[in-house]
This record gives sequence, C-alpha cells and structure tokens, in this order.
Amino acid sequence: MTSLSLTHVNGSPATADQLAPHVFAGYAHFTAMQVRDHRVRGLDLHLQRLRQASDILFDHHLPDEEIRGHLRAALRDAPADASLTCYLAPRPGPGFAPLGRPEIDVVVRVTDAATPPAGPLALDVVRHQRFLAAVKQTGEAAKAFYVRGAVARGFDDAAFADDAGRLSEATIWNLAFWDGETVLWPRADVLAGVTMQVLARRLEAQGVPQRTREIREDDLTADMQAVVMNSWSPAVAVARIGEHVLAPADTLVPLLHAAYADEPAVTV
Repeated sequence: MTSLSLTHVNGSPATADQLAPHVFAGYAHFTAMQVRDHRVRGLDLHLQRLRQASDILFDHHLPDEEIRGHLRAALRDAPADASLTCYLAPRPGPGFAPLGRPEIDVVVRVTDAATPPAGPLALDVVRHQRFLAAVKQTGEAAKAFYVRGAVARGFDDAAFADDAGRLSEATIWNLAFWDGETVLWPRADVLAGVTMQVLARRLEAQGVPQRTREIREDDLTADMQAVVMNSWSPAVAVARIGEHVLAPADTLVPLLHAAYADEPAVTV
C-alpha cells in the first residue's frame, strides 16, 4: 500500500530546491492536526499557536487567512482523512540565524491519517526541560533520544520532570490525571497542546471539574488515573509512570474522548 505524502511550499507543490535549505536549517515551528471528513477540530487554536510562535521566533506573523489558503491548497488533492503538518520557517538567506523580520515560508505536509497507540502505556521519567517550551519547534533531538532510552529500559515512551521534580509533559504528548473527582493538569513549563486546550474548554463548558497543580512522582497513587494526548488522540491510557503503577483509566479515557467529540469540527 502506497503511503500518502504531499508537500507544498507557499501554496504550490514543493521542489527539492525549495525544501533543501529548510531541511538543514532547523529554525522553525509547526502545528500538527488530524483531518477527518475534510474537517479539523480546534483550528482556531492551531492558527493562534502559529501566530504566537511566529511572533516569538520571527517578530511578526502571517495573517490567518493566508495560512488557511496554504492549508486548503495542500488538502485539495488529499483524501477526506489525513494528517496535516504546517511548518513556518524564515525564508533561507545568508547567515545561521535570521535577523530582523524575515520573510516566512509556509511548508505544508499531508500524510496518512494517524493511528494512535492502543495503550495502556508505561512512561519512563527523565529529567528534562525543553528550550522555549511554549513553542512547538522542529529538530528537538532530545525527544527521540529519550524515547530510545525509555524503550531500551522496557517502557513505551518517556515523561519529563523539570529541575524541581514536577512532571510536565511527555515526549510528544501532554499529560492529564484523574483523582476520582477532578481532571488534573500538571503545573510546569509545558507546550499547551491544541488537543489539551480543546479538552479544557469542552470540559469547562460541560461543568467537569479541572485544576492545574504541581504533580511529582511521589504524588502518584494507585487510585489515580493518567492519560497522554496529542493530535492523534484525546486520551491514551497510561498504566505506569516510572515505578508507580496507576489505576486503569476507565473513567478518564471515555470522559476525554466524549469531551473532544463535543468540539465542533470545521473546514479549513
């Protein structure tokens, strides 16, 4: 079976010459989303993420409608269900880092719809704090490095603890917990994932209690439930974090899946 792979630069099919400078640069940010039946959940949050990250890295941002136009162009020949990743990078020029307000190139890649892991997952705990955690960056080798180490130690993936010992996020996932009454979000320096933000606003609309608090390994108990989430899934159960075995996420997983399903999907 042939895998889907479509790449556009600034609204047109990409050439090797256009892509090569970006491949070796690394100074870029992106957002990733799942398209289902030609629609996306949380599109407003994806666009907000791109604006904010561009302001941080490039000192300005592109209009939302320009971004949407490039997304639509890339999806024109794509199936109804697909994965879509939108990268924003400074237009290649002399020097290692772009100065001033560089022109921004929009690289959109469309691939097969993602299939999340079934879970439950076991997460190793590693001491790590991502640079510019609020920006979804390209080229973060640490994430792959820590997954490799976690798998070698018999885990499925890795969760991060900061220098204060606070659990923050996992390699490509946000974390959420359930204490029997409340959805708990870790308080730490993290990337606020789009799926995480969608869930937070749908839970608030539904009146489900949620709270942000510091969570360390010693706070984990056998009656707590935990999940990871990203654009692939609003909740994949976590059975163990480090040496702490958690309760089956039989309440938290369906709660978050239902909340996510309540978010209206919109056309790009």
